[in-house]
Amino acid sequence: MKPKLSVITIVYNNVKDIERTMLSVLRQSYPTIEYILIDGASTDGTMEVINKYRAKLAKVISEQDKGIYDAMNKGLQHATGDYVLFMNSGDEIYDHDTVAAVFKTSEGADIYYGETEMYNESWESLGQRRHAAPATFNWKSFKYGMNISHQAIYIKRTLTAPYDLQYKYSADIDWIIKVARKSSKIVNTHRYVAKYLVGGVSKKKHLASLKERFRIFTQYYGLIPNVLNHFVIALKLSKYFLKHRRTND
Repeated sequence: MKPKLSVITIVYNNVKDIERTMLSVLRQSYPTIEYILIDGASTDGTMEVINKYRAKLAKVISEQDKGIYDAMNKGLQHATGDYVLFMNSGDEIYDHDTVAAVFKTSEGADIYYGETEMYNESWESLGQRRHAAPATFNWKSFKYGMNISHQAIYIKRTLTAPYDLQYKYSADIDWIIKVARKSSKIVNTHRYVAKYLVGGVSKKKHLASLKERFRIFTQYYGLIPNVLNHFVIALKLSKYFLKHRRTND
């Protein structure tokens, strides 16, 4: 029996991108998908687009919330699938057969994950994320940065807990680490599974996001190891920008 996947999309005033995201889910070849839309009381026509497809949606909620992670928690509350995937407005499941391919990789995993391709506002590909998905993944894998995006990770629903609302920008990191600590079978699909629109909340509030990440990493990895790991992160970042600057010159 094929596992049921709950896909949850969070949106607020994004009439430009919501239909593209929704169609990437609704056009999947995989037969057992439950699609949940959580809208933050949009006023720009987003709900009109969502309502075009309402008959194909398992749940639609449109009301004010306390931020993105509060909205994601609402989605989790209504999810009934064996696995959950967050595909927020502006992002896409990679192609028509992605979900089917993910579950064909292996049976009964706690987590499935893959690679993410980045796109700009004009929906032009920027290539692979700077933090490539690791060959193997566990709860310690984020010590040098978030190398799996939440759009690229399928998680067994029974292992999930609500997002911690003390974090405004990086609660997804805390959430994934918590799940990974409880997971015994984590499967790399060795394929692109998501397209990611660059420029989310954590990018717009970059400094605040970095501070939250530091707090989260310190909580799980310890202060001194985290400080040392950040020296490694800074070195890798410098090498990355030097390499790409030379490429562009």
